Amino acid sequence: MKLIHVVGARPNFMKIAPIMRVASRYDNIEQVLVHTGQHYDDNMSQWFFDELGIKQPDVNLEVGSGSHGEQTGEIMKRFEKFIMKEGGDVVVVVGDVNSTIACGLVAAKLQIPLAHVEAGLRSFDRSMPEEINRLLTDSISDYLFTPAEEANENLKKEGVSEEKIHLVGDIMIDTLIWEMERTADIDKPPFEYLEAGKYAALTLHRPSNVDNEETFKEIVEALNIVSKKIKIVFPAHPRTQERMRKFKIDLDVDTVKVINPISYRDFLRLYKNSKFVLTDSGSIQQETTYLNIPCLTIRENTERPFTITKGTNVLVGKKGNVIVEESLKILNGKQKESSGIPLWDGKTAERIIKVFLEVE
Repeated sequence: MKLIHVVGARPNFMKIAPIMRVASRYDNIEQVLVHTGQHYDDNMSQWFFDELGIKQPDVNLEVGSGSHGEQTGEIMKRFEKFIMKEGGDVVVVVGDVNSTIACGLVAAKLQIPLAHVEAGLRSFDRSMPEEINRLLTDSISDYLFTPAEEANENLKKEGVSEEKIHLVGDIMIDTLIWEMERTADIDKPPFEYLEAGKYAALTLHRPSNVDNEETFKEIVEALNIVSKKIKIVFPAHPRTQERMRKFKIDLDVDTVKVINPISYRDFLRLYKNSKFVLTDSGSIQQETTYLNIPCLTIRENTERPFTITKGTNVLVGKKGNVIVEESLKILNGKQKESSGIPLWDGKTAERIIKVFLEVE
């Protein structure tokens, strides 16, 4: 069996890595790792791949940035040429980036079986490009690997055949457990100036939050208020930092520590030892639920509602007063506790490979 793994951005590598590690145990599985080059990340040096336990990509299509249409079309054009020459038994895509749907469409049109990892996630907000990518990829996939029962139900309601749906657990939890077992000083913050439980960790990068000046400033005003009660550490994406300069965002430098992006292991130590996390990310909602760390998600919706119903996640939207109110609840000891989600045990990749081997 020949698996063609597709990645387009740094988080995709973190989702595909556990699958590749497990598949490498089998002599009858050949693997090819394709990086579309959708996002260039100069942090992806050799240590990044050593950390994940996988090889460098076999090929980089070097697509680069562009509008959604330009990027998706260019990925399709280059991936089609590659796959027609390389062949493959299954194309494996993860997540919801443009590379996911672009390579998925190519596989479907060439009648190569398509596997989607993280299938069935729905925010029910079609203004999000990621939601469109999720819906379309699921509709053409032959293997739909879901992280939670709620995702299964979404697919069934959309008419997906149950025989295609496989509840396997959350692949990011595989990576989280892998990294925790290999991270030195896992129970200490990554910086000496921090004391465990005495700070909050922040991530903020979504265009809906940082590209709108009024929205961004309202969020920051709330963060400044919260930071009077607890220090906030903010590894800021370069694009977010550019927006901060453009809009003259006035973070309280005495209580909000803005730093450049850090490695995943350092970031893991940062949020694992925090009092709580403020974020607009997707995967952090899952990881904080697994670790039973309070998480306030600065979004109006989430494609991972099970982190709310069964986990530590609270949607706070973009209104400053709500962000402050929910932060103070946590600081006053009124925080949610995770009840645990079935199959979030670090063996998701093993279940995925088992499905492939059963149908070979």
